[in-house]
Amino acid sequence: MALIALAADKGSPGVTTAAVALAAVWPRRVLLAETDPAGGDLVYRSTAAHGGPLNPNTGLLSIAATARRGLVPDQLWDHVQPLSGGLEVLVGLGVAEQAAGLASLWPTLGHSFASLADSPHAPADVVADCGRISGDTPAVELFPHAALVLLLSRTEPEALARVRDRAAHLSTRLHGGARGAAALATPLIGVVLIADPAGSGKLVNQVNDMLVHAQTGARVVGTLADDPAGADMLAGRKRGRLDKSLLVRSARKVAADLNQQYGAAWAVSAQAQQAHQAQQTHQAQQAHQAQYQQAHQSQPAAQQGRSQPPYQPQQGHAGADR
Repeated sequence: MALIALAADKGSPGVTTAAVALAAVWPRRVLLAETDPAGGDLVYRSTAAHGGPLNPNTGLLSIAATARRGLVPDQLWDHVQPLSGGLEVLVGLGVAEQAAGLASLWPTLGHSFASLADSPHAPADVVADCGRISGDTPAVELFPHAALVLLLSRTEPEALARVRDRAAHLSTRLHGGARGAAALATPLIGVVLIADPAGSGKLVNQVNDMLVHAQTGARVVGTLADDPAGADMLAGRKRGRLDKSLLVRSARKVAADLNQQYGAAWAVSAQAQQAHQAQQTHQAQQAHQAQYQQAHQSQPAAQQGRSQPPYQPQQGHAGADR
């Protein structure tokens, strides 16, 4: 289980539509998080489970007010609202100006999103709608915590050129440099094409060749149908059999392929992260113990004979701020 971040470089490829579609058909429990610094859309286009509108103040805004001293992953559920179809959503910001209140919290959010998969009470994957990204958008601070970063692109030549350049830039930022076909690294960078499902196989191969030649380290991981009618149904603007739409059918295939190809690697990555965190905690405790012993040995002999309380390294208590 993992954090999957969706983003786009420019234009209107439909990041929010893609995020909702993927989350709606995800094979495990999933939390859809609106993390676009420019503001979220779901409060305007979706209905809450109780039949009324979503509360714009319960979501990222309420987290910002409570997470100054840290955020336990399970606390995320205190700020989640269910949609009428049952999908659990963390509502995003109302306007871009509110992003200033989250300036220092993006890495904390990224860590909590990634760690939610290991919750002993309510584990879930997180699909994060990061909107359009550029060099200075704070949403990229979520990416180092993600298992997979998905860049959405339409198929016009200029759009493909931009996604190639954006993938190369992210590879340098996240992995330290350009990477060829045999040098993939975490987080994986994938490209999802918004295209006509008919005859998209040849296009996928061509785009993959372009990405490999540019040493971006990215690969096309699937295509979502360019389906305006399905997008309108998903947004509640049109009635119809949503489950039979090209959009949802293609999203179901992308979700299944991602879990089949990377699900086992995500589980191993989560275990490795847990082991790394445990090792860091152990090393910190040993360092504290060594500092105490050194200070104790440097005291005068008369003071060393006094009764000293046993050393207790400080340990955090999960849920202390709840």
